[in-house]
Amino acid sequence: MKRTTLLAGLMLLLAGHALAAPPPPEALPDWSGVWALTGGTLFDRATAEPFDGQSGAPGVREHPPYNAEWEKKYLDNIEKVRRDIYPDPNQLCGLPTGFPRIFNMPEATEFVLRPEETWLMTEIGPNVIRVYTDGRGHPPADELFPTYGGDNVGHWEGDTLVFDTVGVKGDGHQLVDRTGVVTSDKLHAVTRMRLAGKDFIEIRMTLDDPVAFTGPWNVVKVFRRMPPGTKAFEYACAENNRNPVDAEGYTLMMGPDGRRVSKERR
Repeated sequence: MKRTTLLAGLMLLLAGHALAAPPPPEALPDWSGVWALTGGTLFDRATAEPFDGQSGAPGVREHPPYNAEWEKKYLDNIEKVRRDIYPDPNQLCGLPTGFPRIFNMPEATEFVLRPEETWLMTEIGPNVIRVYTDGRGHPPADELFPTYGGDNVGHWEGDTLVFDTVGVKGDGHQLVDRTGVVTSDKLHAVTRMRLAGKDFIEIRMTLDDPVAFTGPWNVVKVFRRMPPGTKAFEYACAENNRNPVDAEGYTLMMGPDGRRVSKERR
């Protein structure tokens, strides 16, 4: 009985240590307002060719640390982009952008900070990623299933939010950017976000993928705070989704009632 009580007390002590108290609200940095991505929507401009290229433009690529199998997959995707037949799941409308692409969208972005969690949100939806900072860990492996935004847990190191991401949907479900960069569902990322000056947020990501990569992929993104009073508006992709492209590269011209009216080579 005495041993059982001692063990129970030790477990409570360890649980209390694991669930460290989140910071008080007044200790959180000021990330208020609406933010805009700087530098365009190539996910990793540091390795891009050409450097001033645009995501989704023919021939533009980056250099993730792919192994041979996934480099071939990427080259195949780039060829589909060149032929204008590479599908972007976002064009289906209603699907989340997911992680890490949420840091690569041209629409307005907002960050809502609370002591126990931080919300990452984009104007086009549904894109909300919750980062829990209340001391919890990831769920056990047998309870973790892939989602678009993954499972995110973190903590504050002074004014820097540090969070760990696992359980992200992989290739076939979402893109990193429209050059055709994809990852597997074994992606693991560590992200560090901090104010770099009054009106800039620096985001440093270390992406590890034991299935697709030969080593870590380090990527930096920067967001700029927009002028005071800037609003993020509601945007419903499905309202404008009238011209989907099928697997053969044909544009399906849709009428107001959603029925196909013609099929033309794009």
